[in-house]
Formats: sequence, C-alpha cells, structure tokens
Amino acid sequence: QVHLVESGGGLVQAGGSLRLSCAASGTIYSISAMAWYRQAPGNQRELVARIIRGGTTNYSDSVKGRFTISRDHAARDHADNMLYLQMNNLKPEDTAIYYCQANYGLGGQGSDWGQGTQVTVSS
Repeated sequence: QVHLVESGGGLVQAGGSLRLSCAASGTIYSISAMAWYRQAPGNQRELVARIIRGGTTNYSDSVKGRFTISRDHAARDHADNMLYLQMNNLKPEDTAIYYCQANYGLGGQGSDWGQGTQVTVSS
C-alpha cells in the first residue's frame, strides 16, 4: 500500500501561482506512476497531470503550458517520496479539490488516493 498526503492548497487570485505537494510513504519502490486529479463541485473527478517511471508526463489540455508535474527522486532512498504540481497563471475554473494518486505493484494494478487539498482561484 501507498499512503499519500497532499498539501499546498489555498486561496489565490487569478493569474497567481500555487505549488501542491504530495508525500508518498509505504511501498514507494513499487510505484509505477503518480498523478494529480481534481474535482470541482458538481463535476466528475478528472485527470490533471500524470508522470510515469522514467519521467514521461502528460497533461490535460486545460492545464497544458500552465501546470508542471514533477517527482522528487532525490527522496527515493528515504521513507517519503514527493510529487509536486506547480500551477501558474491560475484561472477561476481551476478551482477544485486536488487529489494525489499513485499506481503501484504488479502491472500498476494497485491504486491509492490522498485526502485532497482545496484550491480556490478568485476572479
């Protein structure tokens, strides 16, 4: 199992920036991919950005060019492993609860989620 804890959410004005962090612990050696999802009120949870082992990333069209996902491999030898989401030029439509997610185990079949962190962008 992988335990995920997000932090860094908050209230920001449109055009501003925030950096979300996700601390992963547990069987982090078996993590094959990590991602950020978000869910706005009344909407389904959607993929924001994903990074797989080796560093390949992909983004939703709505955040491409504004958000950057990264993983702290320097922490690989420690109990925690970090995932980040740098969010620039934020828009009111980015307002949502942001969740960290990890795939792990054989074939990446295992999946765990964090508790979420609120991001609110005011116009």
